[in-house]
Amino acid sequence: MLPFPNIDPTIIEIGPFKPQWYGLMYVIGFIAAYLLIGIQQKACRIGLQGDTLQHLVFQIGVGLIAGARLGYILFYQFAHLYDYIAHPLEIIAVWHGGMSFHGGLIGAVVSVVLFCRRHRMPFWDVADTVVVTAPIGLALGRLGNFINGELYGRPTDVPWAMVFPGAGQGPRHPSQLYEALLEGVLLFILLWKLKDMDFRPGAMVCCFLGGYGAFRFLAEAFRQPDAHLGLFFGLLSMGQILCLCMVAAAPILWRLLPGGAGSDMGTRYPERKEGAK
Repeated sequence: MLPFPNIDPTIIEIGPFKPQWYGLMYVIGFIAAYLLIGIQQKACRIGLQGDTLQHLVFQIGVGLIAGARLGYILFYQFAHLYDYIAHPLEIIAVWHGGMSFHGGLIGAVVSVVLFCRRHRMPFWDVADTVVVTAPIGLALGRLGNFINGELYGRPTDVPWAMVFPGAGQGPRHPSQLYEALLEGVLLFILLWKLKDMDFRPGAMVCCFLGGYGAFRFLAEAFRQPDAHLGLFFGLLSMGQILCLCMVAAAPILWRLLPGGAGSDMGTRYPERKEGAK
């Protein structure tokens, strides 16, 4: 068994200023996304640079955080929906915890759609450049979960098991690290290698949906289910059900992409010059 590192979730405390490692992970993730989007050939080709790119990353950040919070309430706290309606400030109280990746994904997609309409940019090309950078933020977010000692794994006797604060005395899987490696590091490597291949627009989005869904479904098998939800059908967690939906959506979306079988939208968007608005 390995000792849990017990890193203080608060980086530094100066009066009321108490920055948290988890929040810093979000900041680093958005910075990494900004840098990695900007160096991609496709981003340069369609003019996703400079102020335009900054606006995109900012809008995605707002949409992701809002969607993650609302998704948590709808997917994981639906039984308490009336309480949130009665106390609406709790909906935006992200500092109380409770963020859903799947809700964040929906919020980010909405943000990209609105951005592309406003800037008259090709949605699928923009989405492809963005989504290949997403695993970096996911890996950092899971490290933040690990530092907080939350979203820990199920009881186990493997040699690398840990005893997490607030999770009882028994050793558990460090499932946050499994997810950081699978849906973070490994998924990023795969997407980054595929991004410059001659696929139709939207292909990276499909690869992300299928890859993330499969990797997280696997990692969820080692993660402790939410106490108030448990396992559906005695087998699947809510996260696994949502991931199965992602895996199923990937091949359906692939057929509907511009130029794909089942789609009559074969026309590519015209290329844009760098700096175009």
